[in-house]
Amino acid sequence: MKNICGAGLGFRREMLKALLPTLPSEVDFWEVAPENWIPLGGKYQEQFQQASSQAPFTTHGLSLSIGSSDKLDVEFVKTVKRFLDANNIALYSEHLSFCSGNGHMYDLMPIPFTEDAIKHVVSRIVQVQDIIERPLVLENVSYYIAPGQEMDELEFTKSILQESGCKMLLDVNNVYVNSINHKYDAKAFINGLPSDKIVYGHIAGHYDEAEDLKVDTHGADVIEPVWALLEHAYLTHGVFPTLLERDFNIPPLSELLAEVKKIKQIQAKCEAGVVSNVKGSVA
Repeated sequence: MKNICGAGLGFRREMLKALLPTLPSEVDFWEVAPENWIPLGGKYQEQFQQASSQAPFTTHGLSLSIGSSDKLDVEFVKTVKRFLDANNIALYSEHLSFCSGNGHMYDLMPIPFTEDAIKHVVSRIVQVQDIIERPLVLENVSYYIAPGQEMDELEFTKSILQESGCKMLLDVNNVYVNSINHKYDAKAFINGLPSDKIVYGHIAGHYDEAEDLKVDTHGADVIEPVWALLEHAYLTHGVFPTLLERDFNIPPLSELLAEVKKIKQIQAKCEAGVVSNVKGSVA
């Protein structure tokens, strides 16, 4: 299976004309929501295979609903497993949230930060990992309420990671958004995460509803404080593969590639800094 590295971009059907037949070399890896490509057939299958033969792909799902009280959709997870295997994809990432409760909610709802919720989520993660035969990768999500909170987001997230054996997709923009909305230190949150659990990252733009209320939309350019927070994450945990998310208000490909290039520039800067520090300590 191809491992992801460097800087990535979402692979979207509405962008196919601009991306194929030859994927832009500026992008090191691509991400898809498996729900949007299962089942594959006809022209879309040919285009997906054409693209996945050129570069590594990863997945970021939409409907696993790992925190739901509904019974886990085992048949869906098995379908995802077949998709991963058939397309030589190593990683299945999803959201540390839920989106169903006696029906699909079409939104990512926050899991209560409680001990009971940890036990419930961990048991479901273990079940998923047994089926997909690889670690599940879970993303920290943006949230706007924290019902029944018994601990903070960092403690909850670390407990899930440690007790389930799953990995983490670090969404830097979500950390920034949550830090404003819930008044905590974004750098301290990132500092507290276990480096060995971070597999890759996301960066995106958001919407300023108010000075103290940010909404995670993936519909705008990344702002400078979020770029700075990404650099801090690299310096804290080492450089990890990072993907630019843009889900609507999608600009021309050239503008997306410019942001992908900026990810690479920050990665190179941090890698050079790590190298120089190591050389200095050895000397």
